[in-house]
Amino acid sequence: MTPYTLPAPPLPEGAQRWALYLDVDGCLLDFADDPAAVVVTPALHRLLEALHEAQDGALALVSGRSLDDLERLFGAPPWAMAGLHGLELRDADGQRSTAAIDLADEARMRHEVFALARRLDAVQLEDKRHAVALHCRRAPSLLPVLREAARALAERLPGYALQEGDYVMEFKPAGIDKGVALAELSLMAPFAGRMPVYLGDDLTDEYAFDAANRAQGLSVRVGWREPTRARFTLPSPAAVQAWLGSVLDSLQRGATSHARSHGGLP
Repeated sequence: MTPYTLPAPPLPEGAQRWALYLDVDGCLLDFADDPAAVVVTPALHRLLEALHEAQDGALALVSGRSLDDLERLFGAPPWAMAGLHGLELRDADGQRSTAAIDLADEARMRHEVFALARRLDAVQLEDKRHAVALHCRRAPSLLPVLREAARALAERLPGYALQEGDYVMEFKPAGIDKGVALAELSLMAPFAGRMPVYLGDDLTDEYAFDAANRAQGLSVRVGWREPTRARFTLPSPAAVQAWLGSVLDSLQRGATSHARSHGGLP
C-alpha cells in the first residue's frame, strides 16, 4: 500500500455537525527531540480558538501528554482535553476526572521503568506520573534494544500495558486508550449527537480511528505510517493546520462540498 491510496479528508457539508478530536504531537505540532521543547504558535492558537467557537465548543485535544502539560502548552485553553491517552479528562466546562489506578501497580511500574532507563544511557525518560515514556528519538539506532527490553518488562507489570509509538515506548494503565477517550467525550455536551472527526499520526491513534469509524465519522492519519485503520490522510502538521483553516472557512461561510488536496496530496 502506498501513501497515496488514502484520499484527503472532505470539508463539512450542509447541515453536518462535526466534533473535532485532535492529537497534538505529530499532528498539530511537529515532533521535537525533547517533548518539552515544542511550541504552540500564536497563529495555531488563534485557529483553534476560532474552530472552538465555530463548532459551539465541540473541539477536543486527545493526547498522550498530561492535562497539566497540555494546559502549559496551550495556555489553559477553554476546549475539552483528554490527557495520558484518556486517563485524564477535562470536559467542555473545565471539570477534570481521572480514572482509578492501583497505587501499588503504579509504584512498581515507576520503579522498574526508571531502572530500565538507567540501564539504557541514551534513552530519554518522560515522567507523566501515572505513565512513563522512554524516548530514543535522539538515538534512533537504539529502538530495537529499547523495544525488546520494554516488551519484556511489560509482561511483568500488573495493571499496566505497553504503548509503542514513534521512537517511544510508553507504560500506561491497562484498558486506557484514545478510542475510549473519544467514546467518553462523545457522550458529553457539546460532542453528543455530532459526527466524530479524529486526526492523529501514531499507533496510539489507531484506537481512536476505530472509534470514529464505528460511529460513521472521519478518521484522518497524519503522515505516511502504514498499516492504518484511518480512511483519509494528510501528510504533515502543516497540512493539518491548512486543512483546519479550510474547515473553519467552510463553517464560517456555510458549506462546501469537497476538500481540495492539501500539502502536495494528489
